[in-house]
Amino acid sequence: MGQSLPTVKSTKVRRPWAVRRAAVTVLAAALLAGAATPASATADSTAAPKAAAGQDRPELQKAIQAFVDAGFLGVQLRVHDERGEWVGSAGLRKLGTSAKPPTNGHFWVGSVTKTFHATVVLQLVAKGKIGLDTPVADYLPKLGLDRRITVRMLLQHTSGLFNYTGDLDPDGTWVPGLPATGKEWLDNRFHSYRPEELVRFALSKPAKFAPGTDWSYSNTNYTLARLLIEKVTGHSFDTELKRRLVGPLGLKGTVVPGNRTQLPAPYAHGYFRFQDAGQWKVADVSRQNLSLVAGAGDMISTTKDLHTFFSALNGGKLLPAKLLAEMRKPHPKSDPLYGRYGLGMFVQDLGPACGTVLNHNGNPPGGYAALMYSTPDGSKTLTASLTAGDAAFDIATYPKMLDGLVRAALCGGQAESADEAKPAE
Repeated sequence: MGQSLPTVKSTKVRRPWAVRRAAVTVLAAALLAGAATPASATADSTAAPKAAAGQDRPELQKAIQAFVDAGFLGVQLRVHDERGEWVGSAGLRKLGTSAKPPTNGHFWVGSVTKTFHATVVLQLVAKGKIGLDTPVADYLPKLGLDRRITVRMLLQHTSGLFNYTGDLDPDGTWVPGLPATGKEWLDNRFHSYRPEELVRFALSKPAKFAPGTDWSYSNTNYTLARLLIEKVTGHSFDTELKRRLVGPLGLKGTVVPGNRTQLPAPYAHGYFRFQDAGQWKVADVSRQNLSLVAGAGDMISTTKDLHTFFSALNGGKLLPAKLLAEMRKPHPKSDPLYGRYGLGMFVQDLGPACGTVLNHNGNPPGGYAALMYSTPDGSKTLTASLTAGDAAFDIATYPKMLDGLVRAALCGGQAESADEAKPAE
């Protein structure tokens, strides 16, 4: 790339719960500004299969409309359950227009990328190509990794490695990473990074804790997972993904973009609200180079493909039962707001009225968010994309709205109290 990495200084800040990478509100805070003019939510029966045609799902319409009313620009939602498939959208496709978001639109999926990588790694474990509890350094010796870090620790976020997009050190000091927030990211959003560069930047920072002794969400772990896949197979991750998942599952809209900055059509526009010289401004960030989060958050997909993938995974079609069980084994120290983290997915207990759901949500640095939920047998799924617009957004409202959407889709609309929905400190 021919460009040196930036030098950063540590800055003492309070440790708000919203800063934690695994917290659901980080997704909202990093991504979202919202819509200037709320639009109505409407089911798009033309985009759904015949089984869903004519379905009246007012609870789903109401749930996605709540996001638009709160300030999001647009939402596209796909729900599969015992009633078939429901597809709908709310809000606007682009500022200044009246068109709704396409229900078959492409979007940047952010950290949903991690679940795809964890699945491929575990497929290689199943074939005996990778040892789940083998030191990563055995496969990637040139990086100088701590030999105590195992493959499991990468997938579980227990390696202790610094998160190269910025992290909290043990005493609560925020240590900036590569440009991933604010105007600095906006001005840098077309910069191209190599995965090795991201990892070496992370390794230049002190580890947060000894490997295996604690839990901390770090993009570095999954960039290493991509390098691991490529080293063991001798192929690019894109090639392995196509061979193992995209081809067999027929995922026609799922892409590993590399340095590509353009979403395939159709897509909804996402915007980034930022301060410049004391003034609030908005930029269209539909185009961005997500090599910044290679392996951790750079993929493109659709709600249909995410449904197909996550339903197949949880339905036992992609991994042996023993490894799927490992994937769903939650780490007790992981952040509880999404649930507890296993290997590339969260395990969340929604109470006796609904039970366990599995999920991984995500967002790139700006403009977009993705939701991916499933029941343990894969029979019910919720997949969605949210886009930001040009209005301010109160992130404190986000967890309750998300909970309402998930329960409407997967729990027959069972709500929980405001106290239960309050984010953990």
